[in-house]
Amino acid sequence: MAGNDKKLQPIIIKKVKKGGHGHHGGAWKIAYADFVTAMMAFFLLMWLMGSMSEGDRKGIADYFSSPVKLSLLGNAGSGTGDSQSIIQGGGQDITRSTGQVKRGDIDATREHNALKILKAEQAAAEARKLEALKLKVLSKLQENPRLSALQSQIKLEMTRDGLRIQIIDEQNRPMFASGSAVVQTYMRELLREIGQALSDMPNRLTLEGHTDAHAYSGGDRGYSNWELSSDRANASRRELIAGGLPEDRVVRVQGLASSVLFDPKDAMNPQNRRISIIVMNREAEERFFRNASDLAEALDAPEGSRPGAAPATAPAPSPTRPRNTP
Repeated sequence: MAGNDKKLQPIIIKKVKKGGHGHHGGAWKIAYADFVTAMMAFFLLMWLMGSMSEGDRKGIADYFSSPVKLSLLGNAGSGTGDSQSIIQGGGQDITRSTGQVKRGDIDATREHNALKILKAEQAAAEARKLEALKLKVLSKLQENPRLSALQSQIKLEMTRDGLRIQIIDEQNRPMFASGSAVVQTYMRELLREIGQALSDMPNRLTLEGHTDAHAYSGGDRGYSNWELSSDRANASRRELIAGGLPEDRVVRVQGLASSVLFDPKDAMNPQNRRISIIVMNREAEERFFRNASDLAEALDAPEGSRPGAAPATAPAPSPTRPRNTP
């Protein structure tokens, strides 16, 4: 038969297997596990960021914004891939925004800052000691009836170099005999009291003698205000030592004549005649000895190599002729 010539079509039977995990199966467990893991990582990152300093966070932010720049611009260290670096290519100090930093540079900076703090603390402590010395001198003057009348002639002030004690002349109460370096009785007692007060201080001293602008008779050729102010400063030094000041505390005695006036408006004012005692602080002492060392090196150098060296001619000697002047 013709109909039997045709191929029979296969019959496909589909069966639905029931049971199991429903339409979504177990995929939700995997997604949930991934979510929990991500949340743990997130909170761990937040905890780490919260425990870091601001400088560390800035260093990490700068590194991730331009890591190649930090790696290539550094002038120290081994560069990218340095296993000693906190951040590869970023150097030892992640607070720096660019380049690498040697550990020695960091240590030097810390040492420098510590030294500055130490010097500041030493200066503050020394200033307090000098203030206490100032009160001590004033107290000695007030306790002594003979010296309390001289308080108007004593000027104490803190300066850049330390405590300055100035003993100022008065018209009716001069410190020295007229035109000479002979110390008056009350001036001698005053200087010895000051020397006793200064004996406990380790600070070095400088002494300066000053005169007014009255010309010393014959001063243009012989004894002048320069010699007079120097002799008066040296006489004051002897009285301070007699009062108990150790001799090695004095590092400089000089006479300035009328070159530094107490009253610049009146060069003839008797107050320009004075003795200035400077109790030096540590900074002034260091500066003094440093300048002295530089001067000694300059003098030891060959004459032709000294800065500003020029042929010098010795002046003709002139006789010393002191005169009695105000």
